[in-house]
Amino acid sequence: MDTLHVTVGDLPPECEALREEARAFAREHITKYSRVERAYNWAGRDPDFSRKMGEKGWLGMTWPTDIGGGGKSMLERYVMLEELLAVGAPMGAHWAADRQMGPLLIRYSRDQLAPKIIPQIRRGEAFICIGMSEPDSGSDLASIRTRGTKVEGGWKINGRKVWTSGAHHAHYMVALVRTRERGDDRHAGMSQIFIEMDRPGVTVRPIVSQLGTRIFNEVILDDVFVPDDHLVGEEGKGWSQVINELKYERSGAERFLSSTQLLLEMLDAAQAGNRQQAVAIGKVIARYATLRQMSQGIALMMAEGQDPSLAASIVKDQGALLEQSLPDIAYEVFPDRLGDGSEFDQVLNLVTLAAPSFSLRGGTREILRGIIAKGLGLR
Repeated sequence: MDTLHVTVGDLPPECEALREEARAFAREHITKYSRVERAYNWAGRDPDFSRKMGEKGWLGMTWPTDIGGGGKSMLERYVMLEELLAVGAPMGAHWAADRQMGPLLIRYSRDQLAPKIIPQIRRGEAFICIGMSEPDSGSDLASIRTRGTKVEGGWKINGRKVWTSGAHHAHYMVALVRTRERGDDRHAGMSQIFIEMDRPGVTVRPIVSQLGTRIFNEVILDDVFVPDDHLVGEEGKGWSQVINELKYERSGAERFLSSTQLLLEMLDAAQAGNRQQAVAIGKVIARYATLRQMSQGIALMMAEGQDPSLAASIVKDQGALLEQSLPDIAYEVFPDRLGDGSEFDQVLNLVTLAAPSFSLRGGTREILRGIIAKGLGLR
């Protein structure tokens, strides 16, 4: 059986200096949001906050300077995100663009799309949604049916995307589409296409979640024309590009820090001398500490140019388990706070409703564990 080694090390001085700067920024801006609003964490959306982060240079901060990026290290980005996620900063508007779409464009469309889009992302003015999932496809991306047909001067796109986070306010979408008939290799013949959301034929329909929010959407693409230079990377190689992209989606601190407000509520509500509460919260914090070391180790791997795909899948899986356990712990050790209408109660209700989605977003638990088993030589 193969083994997995993740190096854990100390952060350099510039990271700790940035940590203090990020904490000061959070203290200045986070108090305008209620505790319940903070509980949405990186799913919360405030374009003004995104622009403020752009002004700080905290969007695209690790990208190369010759393409307009910040030239900072992955570790510096990790520290900044860790501090803002811990207090529930609303970063959902720019999240996909900063986390994975910018790197995608820099790698695969450096001379075409990146010069135009990267500066917009850096300023916090370009929001990008990800068009992967489709009706009846589940987690099987290879079964997508949205098609890109080659026409004179570009591509004509037809199909539907679903569960598309942020499509209702996105300026752009990067869509995975089938550009060739599927043969024996079901992963071949897919391509990534960059689509402006205001193009004729693009229709966005909201999907109301169990939280009552309208973050998710169905996107209908009806004879949407895009020019040739909107093909991202090589035609037919979209699958390998997506797999590379997912390491950004699964490796970050957001995979275990998206329910921090409930932990803060439990800490505030804990009674001195209550052993049950102390033991329960202590165990949760120990799990947080372990996941933090693992996630920080992945940041070190990425900083050293290593492939963190397997390790990132483990962190994502274990992070979802931790976050999904928090509501049950709160119900068990704080029964007197249930239904009292307090901010504790409201935050608990929100996280309880949101928790089932934690093992869906970024890849279902079954898919992740299959990846882990294969990576460890178990199948």
